[in-house]
Amino acid sequence: MKNKKIPSPLLSLLPIVALVIMLAITIYLFGSDALGGGSQICLLIATSICVLIGMAGYKRRWKDFEKAITNNISGIGTALIILLIIGALSGAWMVSGVVPTMIYYGIQIIHPSFFLVSTCLICSIVSVMTGSSWTTIATIGIALMGIGNAQGFDAGWIAGAIISGAYFGDKVSPLSDTTVLAASVTGSPIFTHIRYLMFTTIPSLVITLIIFTIAGLSHEATNTGHIAEFSQALDNKFHISGWLMIVPIATGIMIAKKVPSLITLFLSTAIATIFAIIFQPQLLMEIAGEAENHALALVKGSMSILFGSTNLEAGSAEINELIATRGMSGMMDTIWLIICAMCFGGAMTAGGMLESITSVFTRFAKTCTGLVSSTVASGLFLNITTADQYISIILTGNMFRDIYEKNGYEGRLLGRTTEDAVTVTSPLIPWNTCGMTQATILSVPTFTYLPYCFFNIISPLMSIIVAATGYTIVRKVKKPTEVTESVA
Repeated sequence: MKNKKIPSPLLSLLPIVALVIMLAITIYLFGSDALGGGSQICLLIATSICVLIGMAGYKRRWKDFEKAITNNISGIGTALIILLIIGALSGAWMVSGVVPTMIYYGIQIIHPSFFLVSTCLICSIVSVMTGSSWTTIATIGIALMGIGNAQGFDAGWIAGAIISGAYFGDKVSPLSDTTVLAASVTGSPIFTHIRYLMFTTIPSLVITLIIFTIAGLSHEATNTGHIAEFSQALDNKFHISGWLMIVPIATGIMIAKKVPSLITLFLSTAIATIFAIIFQPQLLMEIAGEAENHALALVKGSMSILFGSTNLEAGSAEINELIATRGMSGMMDTIWLIICAMCFGGAMTAGGMLESITSVFTRFAKTCTGLVSSTVASGLFLNITTADQYISIILTGNMFRDIYEKNGYEGRLLGRTTEDAVTVTSPLIPWNTCGMTQATILSVPTFTYLPYCFFNIISPLMSIIVAATGYTIVRKVKKPTEVTESVA
């Protein structure tokens, strides 16, 4: 049982090729509605191809596939709950007036020429503080999307700046679960891991900021009238008040106190809902659609913004779209897609196809540059096939740990390369948990923002470039005691 035959790399690629072709056809047929069911069907068909190959050609048992799929799905339970709470939080923050207030003041404070670079920097700082790209994007990211829309920026550029900054913090923050996981899997102390990350991360961020600065300065700020109209519409629809900033401030305090993400998001949602009752009762009444019983209408409206979609009329189609919310129900397509993606990843693992394909990458690990390049390619491939960054980090670390050790390289090199390859590329893949989540939260398709996520694109390339120069790449020197211990 331990020496099971595995499919050839070429055969192992068949489910992936089939998936890509089916997704392309589905996107062509359904467009932006592909996430509503078509993409999920594609993933399940690709899963069935994996199972068919494994059971018919390589005598894999159905129980092996079932166990791998179950393990994958159980591993994302917390992420699914966070997604649901983020759906409720986005509804509460919008209807309570928190996001409109941030947009209202933001479009007056942030100059259009420096909006993109400011957005990237703000998200970088917030994500370092939170340790979570998801939390950063779901809160300040939504507000920045509104500010950028008001200033006339393309949605892809705005989302690219937000995601670039958010994943900088997700990659280097000591509060980030991916940072801790990568350090743990590769056997590096957390702060040693973070310090070593800086040699590739800081240059990547600097280049990204330069690009966003140039793009911002090239942006023609000819829409001052549009900005004034945008501000007026928000002021007419919402009760704009500085008191509403208590919600993000309270959220920031909880983050600084290292309150767990689930608790922070839940309490932030609860506080925003209370503020909605205090500051925006007329909107809750409008959403409830009842005027007979004021108290019950407020309760109904408060619940509706948490679990359902809302469509408020603000006099402009653009602003109507901005302030529309989807609540928990708006996350269901994403959750459905994530579960289907986990089925595909589990089937690829149980069928031995991941093992077969990743073995190809290890053949090129002859030099340091080849080793790092193989790690980057493998991490990106695992992000595509397993559709989850946590699984990809674990598999990449475990697969290359002995190879790095054998070649005398420290675990921190593997840890850094794994983060450069996996953590930051996960939101660039439409069916990855991160790609699906960010596209859903920001209402921008993954392929629309992908070309503008400069930090995420540059980071894996920077990892290879630094390895090629040999800068900070050192081999471990065996101590006499280590040799003695190995002989003993």
